Amino acid sequence: MNGLTPFSLPIKGLRDGIHEFQYEIGAEFFAEFPESPVQEGKLSLKVILDKQPTLFVLHFDFSGTVRTDCDRCLAEIDLPIGDQQMLIVKLSEENEVEDPEVIYIHPESSELNVGTLAYEFIVLAIPMTRTYDCVADNNRQCNMEMLDILSKNLVEIADVQDEPEIDENPIWSALKDLDINNTNERD
Repeated sequence: MNGLTPFSLPIKGLRDGIHEFQYEIGAEFFAEFPESPVQEGKLSLKVILDKQPTLFVLHFDFSGTVRTDCDRCLAEIDLPIGDQQMLIVKLSEENEVEDPEVIYIHPESSELNVGTLAYEFIVLAIPMTRTYDCVADNNRQCNMEMLDILSKNLVEIADVQDEPEIDENPIWSALKDLDINNTNERD
């Protein structure tokens, strides 16, 4: 079974108004995107569809964790993420230019698959620096050995930076004595 099939919303024959769809996202979902930076995750996704006569307003609300490497200690962690996004879907027979918040579909379309859209929103919600404060976790995922090594190295680097610079270059010392406020006076 295609992992994105459950994400097809039946828009043909749907009455105007608010409709809510609930999804659980896991490894099968991410397997549909082979080049994905995420291969595992456990997320809850709620899609609220507000159907109007000529357009749909979609609200995506998701939260959960994705499996990734910690940028601090290099251990595999379940990184908590969550976000809310809105997207407008307009009905049009012509191919209109898409903008980031509006997509166009043919008025005779019977369904709208939101799987790819949900995937894009999830990937965009992953922070650039993949770390989080895991101290409060009961089962800490961080590699404590690596964190100890890093903290020792940071202390050594700080000690080296605090020491005054002893070797001063004599060329720069000679330049310090130059009078740069030299002005040419003309009679």
